[in-house]
Amino acid sequence: MAYPGSLRYGNGMIAQPVRKRVLVTGGAGFLGSHLCDRLVADGHDVLCVDNYFTGRRDNIAHLLAAPNFEVMRHDVTLPLHVEVDEIFNLACPASPVHYQFDPVQTTKTSVMGAINVLGIARRTGARVFQASTSEVYGDPTVHPQTEDYRGNVNPLGPRACYDEGKRCAETLFFDYRRQHGLRIKVARIFNTYGPRMHPNDGRVVSNFIIQALRGEDITLYGNGNQTRAFCYASDLIEGFLRLMASDDGVTGPINLGNPHEIPVRGLAERVLALTASSSRIVFRPLPQDDPMQRCPDITRARELLGWTPTVGLDEGLRRTIEYFDALLKAGLKSSRS
Repeated sequence: MAYPGSLRYGNGMIAQPVRKRVLVTGGAGFLGSHLCDRLVADGHDVLCVDNYFTGRRDNIAHLLAAPNFEVMRHDVTLPLHVEVDEIFNLACPASPVHYQFDPVQTTKTSVMGAINVLGIARRTGARVFQASTSEVYGDPTVHPQTEDYRGNVNPLGPRACYDEGKRCAETLFFDYRRQHGLRIKVARIFNTYGPRMHPNDGRVVSNFIIQALRGEDITLYGNGNQTRAFCYASDLIEGFLRLMASDDGVTGPINLGNPHEIPVRGLAERVLALTASSSRIVFRPLPQDDPMQRCPDITRARELLGWTPTVGLDEGLRRTIEYFDALLKAGLKSSRS
């Protein structure tokens, strides 16, 4: 597959990539910064927008000297007037610790942020990508989850600000397409991990690694038999770029995640083994509405995008452990920036 933005001639030759002006909201976050890396490396002009609620300057510091990279401190709930060819909308806190801190603002970020980026796309004719989430499926009664499953979401629970905010954002994207003919792309992201995860985001991978490296008890909620499927960051970013580069008729939603399912307790045991930690596993009550099973059916992604994850869990965990080990040795300075 030609890399995103490239042109293929009838003789099979691939032309130089088309240089695009690309807006990435939430660009200083975990996934946003990795996406900015790829776009800058591919020669595009990148505008990274972030309000630094969960994004960190350290994530993008290495890009600041690049002539085709620009950063703007801005909240997507407020209007933004820029001229771009493509928009990746990644702005929203994605872990329960952060999105439950200010649930009203979380809902505003999903809904008003979607309206604002869709407004830019309508005015400029840009393609616009929505980073949705597997949380739209709630605590699923269908397993693995396919894109036509409508979900089992509690609209009144503590996770609803994120779950329903993302569901509403998807509605807005498809209504703007029907009403205004926008070129939209919607990806439903399953559990993703890797370097630049926020050290205090409360997600299982970062929690387990930091607890293991510190020799602290590893905290499991419930009995640890609930399952998750973990996708390494670079694999997910490749999925983003392939979806954005696909034909206009491919709108999504498309599941992006690793279909290899593992019990949360099994993840904790692998982290213990890879860190050679003496930490103990302890159990705590399961939070309200925490799903028991979460695993993507990625048939659409394979068929429409030619995409499948390539980084194995142990290799991805080793890379992530190296990142957090370096942070801890540096006194977690990056977590305060």
